[in-house]
Amino acid sequence: MGGRRSEGWSRREFLAKATLAGTAAIFCLEPNSIGAEPPPETTRIRLSQIAGICIAPQYVAKELLPGEGFRDIRYVQVSGTNPYPAFASADVDISMAFIAPFLTQVDAGLPIILLGGVHVGCFELFGIGDIRAIRDLKGKSVGVPAMGTAQHVFLASMLAYVGLDPRQDINWVTHDTVESARLLAERKVDALMAFPPVPQELRAKNIGHVIVNSALDRPWSQYFCCMVATNREFARKHPVATKRALRAILKATDICALEPNRAAQIIVDGGFTKEYRYALQAMKDVSYSRWREFDAEDTVRFYALSLHDIGMIKTSPNKIIVQGTDWRFIRELKKELKG
Repeated sequence: MGGRRSEGWSRREFLAKATLAGTAAIFCLEPNSIGAEPPPETTRIRLSQIAGICIAPQYVAKELLPGEGFRDIRYVQVSGTNPYPAFASADVDISMAFIAPFLTQVDAGLPIILLGGVHVGCFELFGIGDIRAIRDLKGKSVGVPAMGTAQHVFLASMLAYVGLDPRQDINWVTHDTVESARLLAERKVDALMAFPPVPQELRAKNIGHVIVNSALDRPWSQYFCCMVATNREFARKHPVATKRALRAILKATDICALEPNRAAQIIVDGGFTKEYRYALQAMKDVSYSRWREFDAEDTVRFYALSLHDIGMIKTSPNKIIVQGTDWRFIRELKKELKG
């Protein structure tokens, strides 16, 4: 796909517009907001790489991070089923992931700090047969990669929201997502929770039907899905680098929203995913344009209350917010990146 000229900017045009002056003009930064900052305390930045492409902004950010002063930009391959320990172990400096498992990590006392929300809704729940609502899953088999993964934790909170007990009412079947998709197609599991590019592929192949789309269905569509987090020590030692890396991710989020063709091409060319058509559809499906509208703390409270109610965390939502969040960077950047 590398030679493809998609709609929107060419690669050369994109890079030209992503220079300091061009970016300030495109994204309405406050005058001199970047130039007035000191350089990052470190020029190395490590982000996670997983099979999911809902975190496309941090892949697109590879083109923007040099403009923020980073010279050594690394993507660390982490477990597709559980990328969260890489944050606590400091193998990853800053990255996006689904909010709920971050809260279980904070609850366990791990040194993770949430910095802000990026997009709303990427998960979709697929079912077969006469399963049309979450309540219809009672007594059914549901495929997830493993217990405690983003897919499992999110669906567990959904089940609790409608009055089901995720510990007793569901037959959890653990396989990797590709295998679970095959089992769904063969009607050997009743439902599957997945994030891009899997939902886009399932729809293209007419496998199952959508029960819940978290980008569209309330209450989940009213809260962030993926948020940016960092290791506590990294943020403490490198506050300028933390803010600059977050800014690159947020600028890239705007690119995913405004230029989905360009964003899809970048992540395919970068080797982050293979199928351009699924990548493009994902860029159009995920609500990347709404990061300025939602309050990250509301999202943390919503999911923390849900997880607390079903016994997945013991810490109160208020204590989670005190121990595991730092909103100063996102507040500053919302003023700078007015959009």
